[in-house]
Amino acid sequence: MKRILITGALGQIGSELTLKLRELYGADNVIATDIKKNDSETAFSGPFEILDVTDAKRMMEIAKKYQVDTIMHLAALLSATAEVKPVFAWNLNMGGLINALETAREVKAQFFTPSSIGAFGPSTPKDHTPQDTIMRPTTMYGVNKVAGELLADYYYHKFGVDTRGLRFPGLISYVALPGGGTTDYAVEIFYEAVKHRSYTSYIDKGTYMDMMYMPDALNAIVDLMEADSSKLIHRNSFNVSAMSFDPEEIAASIAKFIPGFKIDYQVDPERQRIAESWPNYIDSTAAKEEWGFKFDYDLDRMTQDMIKKLTEKFQLKKPG
Repeated sequence: MKRILITGALGQIGSELTLKLRELYGADNVIATDIKKNDSETAFSGPFEILDVTDAKRMMEIAKKYQVDTIMHLAALLSATAEVKPVFAWNLNMGGLINALETAREVKAQFFTPSSIGAFGPSTPKDHTPQDTIMRPTTMYGVNKVAGELLADYYYHKFGVDTRGLRFPGLISYVALPGGGTTDYAVEIFYEAVKHRSYTSYIDKGTYMDMMYMPDALNAIVDLMEADSSKLIHRNSFNVSAMSFDPEEIAASIAKFIPGFKIDYQVDPERQRIAESWPNYIDSTAAKEEWGFKFDYDLDRMTQDMIKKLTEKFQLKKPG
């Protein structure tokens, strides 16, 4: 990777990935794009272009203007939001993806786009979910992700585009605010913990979902993109996960660092339905064997760091 174009650069992943890549490859070599510009460091620390990913012509113009050799397509509508606007989600998620793949084909760029545990469905094995298994999602977001995985494979086999991808679990970060995902409770709970020492969860107790701390997710993207292509058997949509927990377990971890923290429940039926359709814990063996996937943060280490960073962010007194 020498010159990288990122779509959705101001979103949950993009806002941190852009900065990391600018540190690694040089600020001028990472071109951030999004549908609008904000006042963040991501938007002003290097090249930035306004881009609606459904505008194929504009995307191609930007890629050629900067002579990019890598495209990281992150722009998407997330799970819970996509259920409210399914047609809009299809048009944005799939229209944007085909435009990005076509751009990569035209400029001969390496290509990355994330998939998700949302690609699985109720009939998928719940525990130690294999890399290769039945995938029959019951959400528009999940349908988009399965179709996206197949489309990326198609562009690799049909046109030789070097497509790569990860099936991310819920991603936890102190930088970007939650963006409409079912797993976002695991981000919101930290914000409420440092501000109010309590949280009302929309996901019910006993509901397990895979999670990962953002620093590990960013490292996984870079490691996959830098991996030897000849060793990639699956290439797209590798299962990756660092931990799996339910709301009670994350609350217990928080209580170790914020004494007196309390959790209660007001379950959102729609997001609970989505969560129950996903695996409890996925198997990351293929990613470990094919390109050396690893992670550094378990639940308690992540919890300690999240609380520290959010306390500093909101200039609060240290918990305890």
